[in-house]
Amino acid sequence: MRISKPWALSQALLFITATLHGAGLVRADNPIVQTIYTADPAPLVYNGRVYLFTGHDEDGSTTYTMKDWRLFSTSDMANWQDHGITMGLTTFSWANANAWAGQVIARNNKFYYYVPVRRTNGGMAIGVAVSDSITGPWRDAIGKPLVENGEIDPTVYIDDDGQAYLYWGNPNLWYIKLNSDMTSYSGSPTKIALTTAGFGTRSGNADRPTTFEEGPWVYKRSGRYYLIYAANCCSEDIRYSIGTGPLGPWTYKGVIMPSGGRSFTNHPGIIDYKDNSYFFYHNGALPGGSGYTRSVCVERFVYNSDGSIPTIAQTSGGPPQLGTLDPYVRQEAETMAFSSGVKTESCSEGGIDVSYITNGGYIKVKGVAFGSGAKSLSVRVASGSSGGNIEVRLGSTSGTLVGTCSVPGTGGWQAWTTITCNISGATGTQDLFFRFTGGSGNLFNFNWWQFSNGGTTPTTTTAATATSTTRSTTATTTTTGGGACATLYGQCGGSTWTGPKCCVQGTCKYSNDWYSQCL
Repeated sequence: MRISKPWALSQALLFITATLHGAGLVRADNPIVQTIYTADPAPLVYNGRVYLFTGHDEDGSTTYTMKDWRLFSTSDMANWQDHGITMGLTTFSWANANAWAGQVIARNNKFYYYVPVRRTNGGMAIGVAVSDSITGPWRDAIGKPLVENGEIDPTVYIDDDGQAYLYWGNPNLWYIKLNSDMTSYSGSPTKIALTTAGFGTRSGNADRPTTFEEGPWVYKRSGRYYLIYAANCCSEDIRYSIGTGPLGPWTYKGVIMPSGGRSFTNHPGIIDYKDNSYFFYHNGALPGGSGYTRSVCVERFVYNSDGSIPTIAQTSGGPPQLGTLDPYVRQEAETMAFSSGVKTESCSEGGIDVSYITNGGYIKVKGVAFGSGAKSLSVRVASGSSGGNIEVRLGSTSGTLVGTCSVPGTGGWQAWTTITCNISGATGTQDLFFRFTGGSGNLFNFNWWQFSNGGTTPTTTTAATATSTTRSTTATTTTTGGGACATLYGQCGGSTWTGPKCCVQGTCKYSNDWYSQCL
């Protein structure tokens, strides 16, 4: 069961996106996530793919209301797959609020997630979670804070000699030398001297004479150590310093991204991927966006010949796509370049599905390589109502119509059916738009799609057994489940969360509201 419309305001605002750009003319691919508000990007390149860890600003927030961390990934820097909630506050039994800016690093065939959270009946602290997989599940590595001095925004870096460093801070900048286990450290937390030579001069604030504010991001490239940070609150811009070692001395280099974008905060992340350099940040560019409802964006850039970073402007277009997307292998519906009028949720068949689809909503998939032509399309769908239609269009939401898949009611929002429909005219490399039409309310859920270049007759397979047949109109505090899920994830069962819980195919499911996923 689900709360019927807890996100109605945000949903309406997302529809404004299409109106602002004109029907069928939405081109913007920044921000890269439109189904929720995201903040504090932390990208990581792993096994040939970019994994982007973010915070999550709750809809309608008027302060930093953040309860979980999200994960997205891409192989082409244009189409991003939504992996849902990767970790929540309940991972840390000693914390109760403020799932703020964290970062993940790989080591010892494991992954370590350093995050700032508010200690129950205490101040801000840095926790560390560990996982055997980059997508989770995560568990508290030590059962207590790793460090605790009230400051925030950890970044982690492993130097060439194998020594790992954790940096964090606001208003100061701190570091520790992590041991090889990545969950303990040698010595004591040490404050890095914030000199004007190292971090620039801030005018009009005697308590903070340098530009450093928060959000450090440390990495090494071509023999230089870079320290990127949010500066000059408020509104924040992004600046950087370069050092000769992981602890400096630091030389101030200037502004990377000026303030702007309807958010008075910003947060940087920089990676190299497939011979390109990318700068991640957040702004308030989505409808309803602000300093408390932010959205992650990314820009491609080129270092100057002396290793300095150029000034980077915020754009709505984002970086160019790397390669194309293959429509003849199964693609997850939650892999998209842009969307409107949809959300995502945990799927009974595993992973994530696109949900709360309403009339006029759409998904854009960028750079789809149809080649000589697609003949049919199969889609995996479920509907607890009377269903609707998936219009398959090229170029825009009002572009060439190459086919329509009719989605029937299946008896439940997780009662999955595969529909196959004919396609004609889908050739070459095109931006693909799935446009959803039907009656009022929620139409259907969408799990995956796959084109074929062989002919077919439209068909409908037998629906899978329904996991849920209704969407609740009121919240509930019933709890069920546990068992193997409780052992595996340490979160199902008990009374940590309110709302119905269940164990589906060995995976914990939380479905008390629209954004709930398995942890």
